[in-house]
Amino acid sequence: MRTALYTLLFTAALLVCVLALDASVSAQQTGQQPQPTPRPTAAAAPTAGAQDDVQVGPVFTREVQLPITVLDKKEQPVAGLTLNDFVIFEDKQPQQIASFRDEAAGTPIYVAVLMDISSSAAAKLRFEKESAKDFLYTVVRVRKDRAAFATFDEDVNLLQDFTDKLNKLDDAVDSVKKPGTTTALYDAVWRMCDEKMRGVTGRRVIVVITDGDDTSSRAKLEEAIEMAQRTETIVFAISTKSGFSSVVPGVEAGTVKDEDDKKLDRLADATGGKAFFIGDRLELERAFTRVARELRGQYIVTYRPTNKKYDGSYRRIEVKLAAERDGLKVRTRRGYNAWADRNK
Repeated sequence: MRTALYTLLFTAALLVCVLALDASVSAQQTGQQPQPTPRPTAAAAPTAGAQDDVQVGPVFTREVQLPITVLDKKEQPVAGLTLNDFVIFEDKQPQQIASFRDEAAGTPIYVAVLMDISSSAAAKLRFEKESAKDFLYTVVRVRKDRAAFATFDEDVNLLQDFTDKLNKLDDAVDSVKKPGTTTALYDAVWRMCDEKMRGVTGRRVIVVITDGDDTSSRAKLEEAIEMAQRTETIVFAISTKSGFSSVVPGVEAGTVKDEDDKKLDRLADATGGKAFFIGDRLELERAFTRVARELRGQYIVTYRPTNKKYDGSYRRIEVKLAAERDGLKVRTRRGYNAWADRNK
């Protein structure tokens, strides 16, 4: 009797469990299943006082890098300065230095030599080739730096990509046999910065050997400057206009600069470099030595702009010494266009 009662109770309990399980399954099949995981939504726009450089969409940190040269009265680089010796302003607003290094440490240099082979430079072609070789041997450190060589007339022709093999650079220079026609100087600078300087790590330098007379560029001077600034490339210019003879003096020897000379000055000055106007071989060698010394004696400073608005507007940069020192002058690039992506 008792056994029959236990069997009846067990059967009833089992029936209740089965009915409950069936109700749960039925509920899931009629639309009461768990909701899917929601997709991530776009981040909210930063509020006042939020983390710097937080953006809706792509996240990036924009740093401005400045190669800085400090020269004394004799135009010699000044060594031994520290972070505390410099003050940086962007659009007259003080900026906090994020990093500082002395180039005595020897960061690799990527230098591109652009040689003018237009008809106006035809009589100086041999001299320009010798000058290009002299510069490469003076500046490029084997197994440390990289150099490229290109010519330009109405077109730009890369004859040797970046290499530390001086024999390859020699062969590239020797391969230039005849001049072209018109001169596309600004195109050459623009394209070298855009196509070659973007992808390298290290300091970027272009040396232009030219008479400075641009006759056929599609790019304007301002566009060449902007591209050099955007890719943080320093431009040095060697003017061949004077003819390089002891009879015809260069601009620095006393002749007046014409409009093309002033444009070369602007191109170099705006990017932190210098244009040299020289009249003989000795002065040319001195110019190359000065460039090499400057590159070895630079300071590299980076900062994050306090102005976080990246709309392509131009930002003016000014670097000063924290304490005035008699006869010292500071040279760096004059500014940049504030794009969110410097490679835009």
